[in-house]
Amino acid sequence: MKKVLKIVAMVSCLALICFCGTAMAASTIKIGMLAPLTGFAAADGFSSYESVKLALDKVNAEGGVLGKKIELICYDDAADPKQSVLLAHKLIQQDKIVAFVAGSYSLPTRAVSTIFNDAEIPLVSSYALHPDITEGDFTFRNGFLGTVEGKGAAYVAVKLLKAKKVALIVSDNDFGTTLTLGFEQYLKEHPEVKIVSHQKYPMSEKDFKPYLSKMNAFKPDVLFCSGYYFQVGPAMKQAQDMGIKVQFVGEEGADSPKTIEIAGKAAEGFIMVTNLNRDDKRAFVQEFLTSYRKVHKIEPDMVGASSYDAFMLIINAIKQAKTTDGPA
Repeated sequence: MKKVLKIVAMVSCLALICFCGTAMAASTIKIGMLAPLTGFAAADGFSSYESVKLALDKVNAEGGVLGKKIELICYDDAADPKQSVLLAHKLIQQDKIVAFVAGSYSLPTRAVSTIFNDAEIPLVSSYALHPDITEGDFTFRNGFLGTVEGKGAAYVAVKLLKAKKVALIVSDNDFGTTLTLGFEQYLKEHPEVKIVSHQKYPMSEKDFKPYLSKMNAFKPDVLFCSGYYFQVGPAMKQAQDMGIKVQFVGEEGADSPKTIEIAGKAAEGFIMVTNLNRDDKRAFVQEFLTSYRKVHKIEPDMVGASSYDAFMLIINAIKQAKTTDGPA
């Protein structure tokens, strides 16, 4: 299978079991997946899993691959690395998958990347952006590194918004750390821009008022608020409630319908750096967006689009390699 994902590289425990596709027959090609279908990240897990199901249905409706239907085996890791490790071993040893779609966050994906790499089973990370995930020969990613996206957010602040004073309120985890690193690297090339406040919050944080109050004392032009929808949404809502007026800039973690649902009118004017360009006119992009809206009656997001692409990268690699095995 290493041969298969070499092509991809060139061209680009609680166990809730979700079996999709046709009957479990020996003639199927098994692809595994982990996603946070329950817990704090359930909205992202839903988007990731449901988007891959759309890709699965499309591929199987077109006849599958190599004369076989694709069987998706998805487990809920609840974004918990302890659960993801156990489930990774199950996918490899019991389910006998040939490739893996990582549909979870950076921490659980980092925890399993070496497991799949050692088993020589290709892993494609949908949206987890920590650089360590793809250190192995069998690990790949769809999307930007966190440092790249962090630099993109800084570019928006400096070049597009002309900020001279910037504040950071960022998540204290793998996700927030790598984004912040990229943001700070970009600002090193722009000494005229000053970081006037830099605060980190724990993953479980719900009360952002102390962080916002401290930040507001410095009167920044831009606030880079890095986090997931369940963090950035409340932060914007609480800032509005406090009467704080500052330009929020976020990133892909807030690319979810839930952000607007949580923040309400406070989300007006929010600027977000993300992998998903909804204005992309390419047919396959618009096909995904239209299909997701039709099935779920909500807007698709970056997590879903990236997971869809990760699955399709594996499928296209198998088609080009014409096999799921073989030497490197």
